Amino acid sequence: MSAPSATPALLSDYDRAIATLVTAFISDPFIRWMFPDAKQYLHYFPLVLKYFAGRAFDHGSAYRSKDFKAAALWLPPGVGPDEEAVATVMQEGVDPELQGDALALLEQAGASHPPVPHWYLPAIGVEPMFQGKGYGSVLLARGLEVCDRGHVAAYLEATNSANIPLYQRFGFEVVGEIRAGSSPPIRPMFRAAR
Repeated sequence: MSAPSATPALLSDYDRAIATLVTAFISDPFIRWMFPDAKQYLHYFPLVLKYFAGRAFDHGSAYRSKDFKAAALWLPPGVGPDEEAVATVMQEGVDPELQGDALALLEQAGASHPPVPHWYLPAIGVEPMFQGKGYGSVLLARGLEVCDRGHVAAYLEATNSANIPLYQRFGFEVVGEIRAGSSPPIRPMFRAAR
């Protein structure tokens, strides 16, 4: 197997990149808290990705490994998720007893963004069989090159605490915790401009 490498994900790569992310998040504590049923997850999580991170394809800031084992969707400064569409998907797809907490989390996440211009990484993932082989590092480095070239900060929300050490190796720092009701914690992470 050759070393992982990153390449831009074009609009024609959309379906494969989203499928990679859906596979990557299959055991994510927060996402599966929202969508615990497999059918529910497979139907609604691709829609969440579309509205939460899909604008990366419009801005040329979606990346994938050449073999489609990993993908990362970055949103440039001033571009955010389609929060209204995400809320609609969550109202339809999240179990009624969790909807209030899920929507509160979405609101908290929006409010947690830093007040300075920043690139936002709403989704990065590696297929489970290929985790720990450098894919995440390659995709993080690719996105952070753009941040550093423009001397712009970066921000993400870690939905799985197992990934925090990787983000910390790239200069991100945990700056808080988001939680509502029975949800697992989400940890906002910030990397100052360089």
